[in-house]
Amino acid sequence: MDALAVDPVLLAQGPLPAYRARLAGGDLAPDPAQELAAERLQELWLKLRGYDPAGKPAVNGGLLARLMRSKPAEGANEDHPGGLYLVGEVGRGKSMLMDLFFAAARVSRKRRIHFHRFMQDAHQRIHAWKWANPNGEDPIPPLADAIAAEAALLCFDEFQVNDIADAMILGRLFQALFARAVVVVATSNTLPDDLFKGQPGRDAFLPFIALLKQNLDVLLMEAGPDYRRERLRGMPTWYVPADARAGRALDAAFAELTGRAPLAQQRLIVMGRALSVPVAAAGVARFDFATLCATALGAGDYLALATHFHCLVLDGIPRLSAENADAARRFIVLVDALYEHRVKLVASADAGPDQLAPRGDGAAVFARTASRLAEMQSQEYLALPHLT
Repeated sequence: MDALAVDPVLLAQGPLPAYRARLAGGDLAPDPAQELAAERLQELWLKLRGYDPAGKPAVNGGLLARLMRSKPAEGANEDHPGGLYLVGEVGRGKSMLMDLFFAAARVSRKRRIHFHRFMQDAHQRIHAWKWANPNGEDPIPPLADAIAAEAALLCFDEFQVNDIADAMILGRLFQALFARAVVVVATSNTLPDDLFKGQPGRDAFLPFIALLKQNLDVLLMEAGPDYRRERLRGMPTWYVPADARAGRALDAAFAELTGRAPLAQQRLIVMGRALSVPVAAAGVARFDFATLCATALGAGDYLALATHFHCLVLDGIPRLSAENADAARRFIVLVDALYEHRVKLVASADAGPDQLAPRGDGAAVFARTASRLAEMQSQEYLALPHLT
């Protein structure tokens, strides 16, 4: 769903009129949970018209700053417009609604970003600050100053916390951002109370959850149609051969599956190291076969992809033989991870699943993979929910 495709006149009136125009035009089906979310976003949009707290002094020094860094805030600023945390199952339209809100927001300084990318950027800035200030100065206040100077409104897509390094800085960073009157809107598949659940060190993370609930209204979008799975209904998922025509078809499929959301490179942390995802959006990742299977990746990497993304678009699967045996083995492990977590695969290949491997030993080893690939193209499989 491309928010920029909405009539600018309607966007100028806020996300709710823009949403209702999509509804009237048949681009969306009636959905009470989406309507309620659009109404709440409209309320926030009204409060934010012309919002710019840049003239207010930042809390970055003295006794107040030390108190801010040592305990949770007792509440949002009195004149702070608040924020919104949209939570619901995948495919509920959360990102589409936030994109409409972001496009309509009359805020001169605003930023829409995938949450994991935001945290990667924060870690990089902290590292740079520590390198430039080796005497132990606290990097959080200057980081919050920089972020607040860049954006009075932050819109986070896919808010999720799985990394202990993120968990360790989130409380103080967001406390500082809220103190600087930054407004936050976020989408997530996880309720605040379930963030970082079951992870070591979660007790130290609980103040951040309290801070989040204190500063953001939490709106649960009740279960309903999964619009991402609806997009897959009737869509071809296996294109042969892997030529330019197939590439164009995958381009179109990727755009449809992401709802034409802004694309970005992402990075997942796997056992302490970074796994680069060339391009992703709205829970959909895209790779070419060589990048994913002809490089030194393993089961842990594929598991991280399978739990983080509900759909994978894969370009250029070749015929598998003794000449690319290592890549073939990795591909088998990849398919197992995708299948076990019900990830949807849209791919181009030099042959159908049953013809990818040659006759003989290679074909025997590949038989289960071919069977799984065939099942993954069925409507029954495509209707299954993603398992994280």
